[in-house]
Amino acid sequence: MAVEKLRRQSQSQWIIEPSGKMRVPVVIFADERLIAGIDEKVCEQAANVAALPGIVTASCVMPDAHQGYGFPIGGVAAFDADRGGVISAGGVGFDISCGVRSLRTGLTVDDIEPVREKLAEALARGIPAGLGRSGELTLSTSRIDEVLEGGARWAVDCGYGTPADLERIEEKGCMAQARPQYVSPQAKKRQSDEVGTLGSGNHYLEVQKVTEVCDANIAQIYGIKEGDVVISIHCGSRGLGHQIATDFLPQMVKQAASSGIELPDRELACAPISSRVGQEYLAAMRCGVNCALANRQVLTHLCRRIFDQVLPKASLTLLYDVSHNTCKVEEHCVDGKLRTLHVHRKGATRAFGPNHPSLPPDLRKAGQPVLIGGTMGTASYILAGTETGMSLAFGSCCHGAGRAMSRRQAKTQWQGKELVKSLAHKGIIIRGASYRGIAEEAPGAYKDVTWVVDATEKAGLAKKVAKLEPVICVKG
Repeated sequence: MAVEKLRRQSQSQWIIEPSGKMRVPVVIFADERLIAGIDEKVCEQAANVAALPGIVTASCVMPDAHQGYGFPIGGVAAFDADRGGVISAGGVGFDISCGVRSLRTGLTVDDIEPVREKLAEALARGIPAGLGRSGELTLSTSRIDEVLEGGARWAVDCGYGTPADLERIEEKGCMAQARPQYVSPQAKKRQSDEVGTLGSGNHYLEVQKVTEVCDANIAQIYGIKEGDVVISIHCGSRGLGHQIATDFLPQMVKQAASSGIELPDRELACAPISSRVGQEYLAAMRCGVNCALANRQVLTHLCRRIFDQVLPKASLTLLYDVSHNTCKVEEHCVDGKLRTLHVHRKGATRAFGPNHPSLPPDLRKAGQPVLIGGTMGTASYILAGTETGMSLAFGSCCHGAGRAMSRRQAKTQWQGKELVKSLAHKGIIIRGASYRGIAEEAPGAYKDVTWVVDATEKAGLAKKVAKLEPVICVKG
C-alpha cells in the first residue's frame, strides 16, 4: 500500500480509500510534520487490518504509529461479533495491557531537590527493573490464578494499596471474565516471580515535574498544578502476556483457515470472536490485563514505601491508570445507533470523553485522563479524552512518542554511558539495568512527543492538560 495513495481529508486526517480486499478505509491522524515521515509499512499494515472480517467504520492509525506485528503500533480497530468480527492477538500485542499509571505526590520540585540523588538511588534499589528481573513475590500456581482473576483488587486485598486506588483504574482494577484455565502453565511459570517488576525495553518509573498547565480547569479537577511532582509507572504483563500471545497465534492461524478467512499477512492471525479459539483468547487476554494491573499496583506499593523512607511528607495518590494494548467490549455509536464492539487498541490509549459512565464521578466532567509517555530525556503529557474522539476513533488516542528507529539502529548511534552523562547535565538522573538498554531507548530514537501530542489535539482525539518533564528515571 503506497504512501502516495494517501488523501488529505482535513488538517489532521489522511485517508487511504478502500481498494482490493479492504472493507473500510484507513484513517491516519497526523499533521504535515508527522505524515512526511510515515512508514510505508504502517500504511500497508493498516490497509491489511481494513480487510479483516467484521471491521467497523475504519482502520485507524494514531499520530505516534510505527510498524508492529501484523497491526501497526498505534493502530485502533473495532469489530462487530454479530457481523462476523474477529479477535486478533496481533491487534493486542505481546505486552498485553502495557500501560501508564500516574501518581500525585503532594510535593513540589523544591521539596525533592535536596534529596534527588538519595531518592534516585533508593528507587533504583527498591524497584526491580531489567530483563528477567524477579521481584519480592514468588507465587505458586494457585496464587498466580488469584492474580489473573483479581488484578489490582487482588493486590489491594493483599495489602498493596487501598480501595481508593481502585476507583482510579480502568475496570476499577479488575477486568471481568478472566479465565486462568486458558492461560498455559508456561505463561504462569514465567510470571511466578515477576509481579511487582518493571521489565525492560521502554518501561520505566519516572519522577516528573509539571512544567506547564495547558487547561487550568481540567488540571484543577485532576488535582495537578505547575511545579507539582508526579510519578509515572510504565509497564505491562511481563512474560505472561508475551506467552499468551505466543500460545494463541498458531491456534489463530489454524482457526482463520478453517473459518475461511484469507489473511493478507500471517501476522494478522485471528479467529472469529464467537469461535472457541476467539473466546478462549479473550478469556486469557483478560488474565493478562489483570496481571498488568496487579503489577502496577504492587509497584505503586513499593514506590510509596520508598517515598515514606526518603520523603515522609509525600502522599502518593493515584491520578489514573490506563492501558494501551488491549481488546475491550464497548458500546459505541455508529451511524446513529449504539453497537457493541470489540475495540482493539495496540499502542493506543483509551480516551473516553466527558460524562462517560465508566469514569470516576469526580473526573467525569473533565473526561478521562490520558497518560502519554515521552522519553527519558523529553516531555510526557497528561491529556483528557474528548467527545469528538469518541466518534472519530472509538474513544482512542496516541500512547507515546512512537519509535523513529529500531533498537538496533539506536545502539549504533548512541552509547548508554554517554547518554547518562549528557542527561545529567540537563538535570535528569538516569538509573538503568544496563547501558545497552539505555542506548536502545535514547530520546533521539523516538519521534518528537510534542509533535505527536499537538497532532492528537488538532485532530480532536484528546486535549492537552499538562506537560511533564523528567527529574529521575529508572529504566529496565
